[in-house]
Amino acid sequence: MNVLTQEQVQQWLQPGWHIPGVRAWCTTRAGDLSQPPYDGFNTANHVEDDPVAVANCRQALAEYFHWQRQPQWLKQVHGTAVVEARPDGLEREGDAVYSCDAGQICTLHTADCLPVFFAANDGAEVALAHAGWRGLAAGVLEATLAKFACKPHQISVWLGPAIAQSAFEVGAEVREAFLSDSPDQAYCFQSNVRGRWQCDLYELARNRLVRSGINRVGGGEYCTYSDTRFFSFRRQPVTGRMLSLIWIDPAQ
Repeated sequence: MNVLTQEQVQQWLQPGWHIPGVRAWCTTRAGDLSQPPYDGFNTANHVEDDPVAVANCRQALAEYFHWQRQPQWLKQVHGTAVVEARPDGLEREGDAVYSCDAGQICTLHTADCLPVFFAANDGAEVALAHAGWRGLAAGVLEATLAKFACKPHQISVWLGPAIAQSAFEVGAEVREAFLSDSPDQAYCFQSNVRGRWQCDLYELARNRLVRSGINRVGGGEYCTYSDTRFFSFRRQPVTGRMLSLIWIDPAQ
């Protein structure tokens, strides 16, 4: 049967905040519904997985959480566009998604890039942002915050699982993309023996959030590359994706 169990969902991650009415998860490989190399739970439809298997995972997710609406799925392009989530079942192009509509589910996929969770402290607004280095440097976090009606200091942020600095080797062009904007971020890059740079994606995100006025940032302690609970594109180019999801519970 294509079902999720409570034991499997308990192996997923949740933000460490306590915001009434906001429900949020980031999946892991726990689920046993997808076949290798997408094992065990993949809801991404752009990674050459069997479409039937992807549909079964999405259906199992909806049944487990008793959703009454279609989630907002994204076609992610490493940009800064923020989609306002809708219940019509259409996939929209963007790298962030926002909602103030109770019951409307926001989603995005990652497998080394950083998923960033946002929630107004009163539980009235939520969002997700896909922060690979390109989107992060271009301002996807700032664009997401601009969608909120409340002030940045009234928003909590959680950094979901991403590739850690020890595993994230980049070229000089990546370092320059960040330092041209803020030279004080040089400490987020460590040179290695190959003449390249180890990039701290988590710290770069924290810096941009703090500069934007956010004072509650949690998470950032995982490494998708070294921790086999997670999908990692750098570790295994043909693989699934973790799903980040957030919504305002209409029952609250």
